[in-house]
Amino acid sequence: MYSSVTHSISVDVEPSYLEQESDADQDRYFWKYRIIIKNNGPFVVQLLTRYWHITDALGRVQEVRGDGVVGETPTLPPGASFEYSSGCPLSTPSGIMSGSFQMAREDGIMLDIEVPAFSLDIPGRHTALN
Repeated sequence: MYSSVTHSISVDVEPSYLEQESDADQDRYFWKYRIIIKNNGPFVVQLLTRYWHITDALGRVQEVRGDGVVGETPTLPPGASFEYSSGCPLSTPSGIMSGSFQMAREDGIMLDIEVPAFSLDIPGRHTALN
């Protein structure tokens, strides 16, 4: 599990390799990741946008931006959490993802919430970092 806290918002990420969705002969590797966002602060917040920075094992970078997550823009009162799962395909057997969520507090203050960098690796496979 990978974790970060920004502006009293915690983000936990748990990636897992999906062997049944992957095909090494076709250079297609797929990971699922589960994210839990928890509002530990005193303000109601709403998740508005997401940003992903994805780097494969060859150093190729892909950036993804969009509204909400999995079609939702959840509102989190103090103490509430939101959980979702999504996926990431790569053409290499490993990579790394990081990113952020932009959230708005109920008083209009905008917050950039860090998503911790997390590794996309095939279990049991030796990975060399360059």
